[in-house]
Amino acid sequence: MTYKTLAGGLRRPAGLVLAALIAGAMLAAGGCGRPAGPLFPPVADAPRWPPPPEEPRIRYVGQLATSDDLKAAESFGDVLARTILGKGSLHAMVSPYALCTDGQDRLFVADSNGQCVHVFDMKTRAYAQWRPAKADKGFSQPVGIAYDPAGRLLVADSVAGVLFAFDAHGKPLGQLGADLLRRPCGIAVDPTSRRVYVADTGAHQVVVLSPEGALVSRLGERGSELGQFNYPTNVAVDRLGRLYVSDALNSRVQLFDADLKPLRQIGRKGDMPGTFSQPRGLAVDRDNHLYVIDLHFEAIQIFDDQGTLLLTLGNEGHEPGEFWMPTGLFIDPQSRMWVADSYNRRVQVFEYLPEELP
Repeated sequence: MTYKTLAGGLRRPAGLVLAALIAGAMLAAGGCGRPAGPLFPPVADAPRWPPPPEEPRIRYVGQLATSDDLKAAESFGDVLARTILGKGSLHAMVSPYALCTDGQDRLFVADSNGQCVHVFDMKTRAYAQWRPAKADKGFSQPVGIAYDPAGRLLVADSVAGVLFAFDAHGKPLGQLGADLLRRPCGIAVDPTSRRVYVADTGAHQVVVLSPEGALVSRLGERGSELGQFNYPTNVAVDRLGRLYVSDALNSRVQLFDADLKPLRQIGRKGDMPGTFSQPRGLAVDRDNHLYVIDLHFEAIQIFDDQGTLLLTLGNEGHEPGEFWMPTGLFIDPQSRMWVADSYNRRVQVFEYLPEELP
C-alpha cells in the first residue's frame, strides 16, 4: 500500500487521502451535480438608453466572456473532476472581432487573434470551436462572419484573402473567393438572393459573390465621391435589400439601393454626435434603423435610414454598457444586439425595445 505524508509528519494510505478528497468534494457539491444556471440573470440598475425619465429603446442584457458564462448543467462526475483534478473546460476569447447568430440560439464569434470561431449554443449550453480543415492551414486572421439562412457559416480571413465556409454542424466546406479578394473584412449575406457582399478593404471595393463563390460584380473604387470608398471595412443588408457600407477612412457610411445604386451617405468626419472618426461594425434592426460602431469614440450611434441621428450609447470603460475597442455588431431576429467588445475580451448583449403603438 502506498502512503502520503501529511502535515506534522503523519502518514496515511493514499486511498484514504483520495476518499477524504472525494468526501470533501461531495460536501462542496451538495452531493449532486449542478443544474444549468440563468444565462443572463437580471442586472441591478442595468443601463438603458435613453436614460430615465425617457422611455427606453435599448437596454443592457448581459455578457459572454468565457464558455463558463453559458452556465451549463454539470453532473456529479464533472463537479468531482473539477474539484479534485482541477479539470475544467474554460475557454476564453482573445480578440472577439466579428459575430453573428444563426437566427436562433447559436452565437458565432470570429476571434482574430484566437484564430478560431467560438460557438455558444444558448439552448443546449454547449460550447465549441470551429476551424478550417488542416489542408486549408487554419485561420490566419478571421475578422468577418455571416450566417447564410440556407445553413452555412462564412468567415472572412483578411490575411488568407478568402472566405472559409462551414456547414451548420461545423464541418469545413472549403473556400470562397480565392483569387478574387485582396483583403476581405466584413461580410453580409442577402437572405433573398443569398448573394454574399464582401468589404474588400485592400481593393477599396465591395465584392459581390454568388452563393457558390463566383464573382457577380465589383462595386466602387478608391475615392471620396458617392459610390467610391477609402478602406471599406463592414457591410450590412436591410429588409429592403439595401446595402450599407462602412467607409472607414472617408468617415461615413454609404447606403445603396437593392440594385447597388448609391443613395446617400450617412455621417461625416467630426467629433460631434452624428459624425464619425473611425466607423466600423454595422447592423440594421427590424425598423431599418442603422447602428454604427465608432472605434475612436468607443460608442454606438443609431440613425434612421435618412441619416438622422436618433440615439447614442456607450463610452470607454469596462462596466456594463461601456466599451474598449468595440468592433463587431449584429442584431438578431429576436431584436437582441450583440457587440464584440474586443479589448474587453467579451461580447455584450443588448435588447432593442421598439416603440409601442397606441
